[in-house]
Amino acid sequence: MASEEIKSKKQRNDECIINCLPEDLIERIFLRLPVSTLLRCVSVCKHWHNFIRDPQFVVSHLQCAPRDVLLFFQQESVSGEPYPSDAILIDEAWSPSTCAVPVIGPDDFLFGSCNGLLGLYTKTSTIKVANLATGECLHLEKPAKNVKGDHFSFYSFAFHPVTKEYKITHFLGDCVEGRPHNKDRFSTIQVYTLGDEKWKDIRTPEALSLISVRNSGVVNVDGKMYWLTEEMLSSWQHAVMSFDLWEESFAMIQLPAACEDHDYFGPRKFWIRDIDGKICIVTAQTSRYGPKALAGELQIWTLDNTVEQQRWSQKYNIKNPPNYIPGPHFVHRDRILAQLCSDNVYAYELFGENCDVNLCKGVNLLDFSPRKPYNMQSYICVKSHVRLDVYKKAGIVRRPKQLEGWQLKKWETWKCRLSKLADLQCRMHKFEHHLLEVAETMGKRCQFLKDKQHNIAEHVLTELKQVLQHKPDNPDQVIFLLK
Repeated sequence: MASEEIKSKKQRNDECIINCLPEDLIERIFLRLPVSTLLRCVSVCKHWHNFIRDPQFVVSHLQCAPRDVLLFFQQESVSGEPYPSDAILIDEAWSPSTCAVPVIGPDDFLFGSCNGLLGLYTKTSTIKVANLATGECLHLEKPAKNVKGDHFSFYSFAFHPVTKEYKITHFLGDCVEGRPHNKDRFSTIQVYTLGDEKWKDIRTPEALSLISVRNSGVVNVDGKMYWLTEEMLSSWQHAVMSFDLWEESFAMIQLPAACEDHDYFGPRKFWIRDIDGKICIVTAQTSRYGPKALAGELQIWTLDNTVEQQRWSQKYNIKNPPNYIPGPHFVHRDRILAQLCSDNVYAYELFGENCDVNLCKGVNLLDFSPRKPYNMQSYICVKSHVRLDVYKKAGIVRRPKQLEGWQLKKWETWKCRLSKLADLQCRMHKFEHHLLEVAETMGKRCQFLKDKQHNIAEHVLTELKQVLQHKPDNPDQVIFLLK
């Protein structure tokens, strides 16, 4: 009996129409499916399971996946009211997603995104790597415990295209009174490769500015990590430092020739960002009356890496800069993500090298009030089914602690918002029905008045005809009748 069931199951599997198709055609079908559907297809049969879990198919599906924008808002307190960390996805049509991002906890801070995996800093003794689409998480022990002044901006998450390895880096501040202190300078970069047993310390050629790392940001492109450092003898008194994640070597890249600053503006600010897989330097002068507000022109320079040389070229020169430059990705599909004089995030089209931020051609993405605009980050991310279970046997993997408090508050707030939204939609639906009823009633009344007017007109016409029928032919007869 059991053999017959096994035989019938195998027969049904063999008779499946899709399994009878050529392998390349099956692959083309699966490549068009989202990750949520693929996760359900894995349980259909062994053939589909092996096909979807194949590493080569995972890479192919990753390359075909659409690139979305992930806006991350870190945990903060506004007017005494706590707001947990949260994120919103913006799809290719520049439409915000209504779905929550459950892998981001209320106390998490995002420090990197690559191939659908998120690097998340926590206030506990671990950091977290999470798959945005599948929800799978990996908790790793931090490289150093009780580091004074440690911050999520001192971590970075990258993927090396040659070695196919995921790496996490940490800028470790120099010791103060025998204890690591992430404050002013650092001389060590700690590197961890997913699957390894421990972190590895790499010494820098000299002590570098940790303040510049926090203020300007860190980007990863083609297996190298880039950040800005102070260099008083260089152009703009800054230079770009690079760290090769494979060779574990450092290099310094000079900035483009400095332009003359205007005296009526404040000091110049610098950021390092990633535009379409290229390193770019973003710079603008600040306002004298507000150190966070930008003034003048926003210059965006990109680095062209060739075998022969490295050359800077000016990509954009924006005349009306936004108030804040989110990172590490703030330009996507020729649109700049910006926040101007409001609590809204917009996507503005960029036309040519010298352009204005055209307020009329901006897409209003969302209202982030009452959150602070300077706490927003933007990443280009994809949804993939890259697996993390293959790394769970590493020595520094830790079991996560049970989350309470903030976690419950986050979901209670989220459910409350959904309830309010549903209530608002219900009221709008009732209001629309009421408007339809009023319109129908008004229509009936108008028709009644029209019909009544028509009846009165017909009655008057009938009476007039009757009077005209009895009208005398002789006018003298009318005078006689009046007398």
